[in-house]
Amino acid sequence: MCVDYRDLNRASPKDNFPLPHIDVLVDNTTQHAFFSFMDRFSGYNQIMMLPEDKKKTTFIALWGTFCYKVMPFGLKNARATYQRAMVTLFHDMMHKEIEVYVDDMIAKSKMLEQHIEDLRKLFLRLRKYKLWLNPAKCTFGVKTGKLLGFVVNEDGIKVDPDKVKAIREMPVRGFLGRINFISRFISQLTATYSPIFKLLRKKQRKEWDTECQKAFEKIKHYLENPPVLVPPTPGRSLILYLTVLEESMGCMLGQQDATRRKEQAIYYLSKKFTECEARYSALERTCCALVWVTKRLRPYMLSHTTWLVAKNDPSSTSSKSPP
Repeated sequence: MCVDYRDLNRASPKDNFPLPHIDVLVDNTTQHAFFSFMDRFSGYNQIMMLPEDKKKTTFIALWGTFCYKVMPFGLKNARATYQRAMVTLFHDMMHKEIEVYVDDMIAKSKMLEQHIEDLRKLFLRLRKYKLWLNPAKCTFGVKTGKLLGFVVNEDGIKVDPDKVKAIREMPVRGFLGRINFISRFISQLTATYSPIFKLLRKKQRKEWDTECQKAFEKIKHYLENPPVLVPPTPGRSLILYLTVLEESMGCMLGQQDATRRKEQAIYYLSKKFTECEARYSALERTCCALVWVTKRLRPYMLSHTTWLVAKNDPSSTSSKSPP
């Protein structure tokens, strides 16, 4: 049943309880040997409404007037309320044995025996609070699986092939809109699709040409075999490769593997400069790019020493005394 709660939502103050950062959650899940992916059965409906709030969910049907005893779908703060409930009930297991994103729950373990123990602990907790799972949407004891649009396994993080296929078959405007979802996997994305981006501007007379087609085909070809990313290993420094062009910037955050002989990619980022930023000097554009990158990659840089590799060194110039 679908009830229109737009008026109620407009009158409701926003609950700012945070949802997990998807990139961090995916990083925390990968590089385990065994996974179990679980989905709760009508998860929102397993949260009881406060007695004084039940009347606020009142709706009229052909056979009478009713209100919800449980939290219905469509409420403004339903996701935040549900996430708060999960954190309250499973806080001692989160980021260790399990990860939780609203009604999606993932158990992860290095060894099969440990995975069985983790599941037993989780099931006892679910039974204690009378929470139900949907068996049709649960997968237990697998070595790889789909999580929030990505594929996670012991090797690292991959793009969901079904998502890639759907994106590749989209028209240009839809293609560029959806490609941002997997931009973490694509090096120099902004610089690559710059010809197409210019075409989509308002009052732009430019037509689709050979340059646009080449950019379009290059991205589609790249998606045929996207890279496998890895989460950062605690205790090892990160390396940030920063490339600054006249109209855009791109970077790759990486880390050396255990042998210290091979570097592994963690995250790709790119950004188009605004018209004002594009007029900056090379050094100013580098500083501008560095500020933006550190904000976007803050969860990684807070817990690791990060080495910067760039053509322009902001620190060497800014430390000089003025003439």
